[in-house]
Amino acid sequence: MEPVLKFARRWGAPVAAVIFFFLWCVAEAGRMGGSWLSWSGNWPLALMTLAVATASWKPVVSLGFTVALLAGQLSHALPAMYSNHWAIYLGSFVALGFILWTAPPRLRYIAAGANVVAAAIMAFLMLSWRYGNGVGWYPPAYAGDRWMLQDYGWQLFALLLLIAGACAAVGLLLALYQERGSLFRARELAQSSLKETEIDLIVEQERTRIARDLHDVLAHSLAVIAAQADGTRYLSKDQPKAVLNALDTIARSARRALVDAQRVIEGVRDDGMVTPQPRLSDIPALIEGMQRGSLKIHPSESGSPVELSTGQEMAVFRIVQECLTNALKHGGRGTDVRLRFDWSGPGLTLHVASGVAPAGQEDAANPAAPRVGRGLPGMRERAHLAGGWLTAGPDGEQFRVTVFIPYGTRDRRAADDADGAEAGGTFGENSGAEARPALAATGLPVSAGAAQEAAGRG
Repeated sequence: MEPVLKFARRWGAPVAAVIFFFLWCVAEAGRMGGSWLSWSGNWPLALMTLAVATASWKPVVSLGFTVALLAGQLSHALPAMYSNHWAIYLGSFVALGFILWTAPPRLRYIAAGANVVAAAIMAFLMLSWRYGNGVGWYPPAYAGDRWMLQDYGWQLFALLLLIAGACAAVGLLLALYQERGSLFRARELAQSSLKETEIDLIVEQERTRIARDLHDVLAHSLAVIAAQADGTRYLSKDQPKAVLNALDTIARSARRALVDAQRVIEGVRDDGMVTPQPRLSDIPALIEGMQRGSLKIHPSESGSPVELSTGQEMAVFRIVQECLTNALKHGGRGTDVRLRFDWSGPGLTLHVASGVAPAGQEDAANPAAPRVGRGLPGMRERAHLAGGWLTAGPDGEQFRVTVFIPYGTRDRRAADDADGAEAGGTFGENSGAEARPALAATGLPVSAGAAQEAAGRG
């Protein structure tokens, strides 16, 4: 049924127009005087056929053909209906049925009103002695229009409205049937989507629970291993260097494994694939994007850059991202932010200082915001899992964050690179490559000492 209605909705009006035209031609074949061109009903039939043909595609044009026919007959530009072909007017009502089926609601009202007026004009044309002279079953009106319209006008008008109402009812019923089917299909689709969403939500909740449990287990176990190895190394200074190096390797490997496990757990997408994790090389793009958000960021870098593990690079990126986000949130647009990377010590030291809005202004801007969020604890946890520490707090009119991420002494870097090369893992891939400053990608300021040291290391 649905394919048939779909075809009829699109092609029903042209097919009906062809049938309407040929049926009239066949019915009037003996009264055309030998030629369709000389037949008095040729123009009315042509216009009504076009009105039916364009009803589904161009409703306004279809109404225009009906108006053209009635206006032409009222002005005597077109011949009036004779007694044997007055029913050509019914083509307007057939077109009305298609319009009410396929047109938008507003056009439906316009078409219905236009056909009521057209029915009144048709009744007048059929009864007036100036035009139809009482065509069909009505007697000729030699005594004028008044008595003819008074006696038969309402009857003919009601008959035409009855025919128009029947055609309109068919069109409306077809429209309502299709709309009802569309609503049923939409409801079934919504129910199906809701079930799929519920399943996805359950799976996501279970995945989150498993990831959280796995992280807690790994965090506890690996943190204990790292703490015990560090404690043993600090308490056993008189042990051979090989033993101390082994303990140092155990502690660093435990921290590295903890950070990488967290990276994998956080980076798993819904389809099970691991999403690309941010690196230090992504920080310039982050800074550029936040500057477009009306932050005034002043980055700088000093010292010789050192290769960090993948987990440490991700921790630094997330900390910088959280600091810039907090600066925009609490300081507002136009906040000055100073961002400095210091590679000169036994680890990367990151300093972030940003202006803060007055307490009253911040509370007024966001009165419902909680005073203690999860940003700072999250940054501290990331720094801790990366083997370092983080301090944060207000300093006068600025809020300062200091982060330290150790990368070991310089005589240990070769061993780190060797470990990464043997493992063939994520943070040993570029260990043999030249370490570049984190802010050099976009031409941001880097100290002269850092440039010289980087060139010397190359």
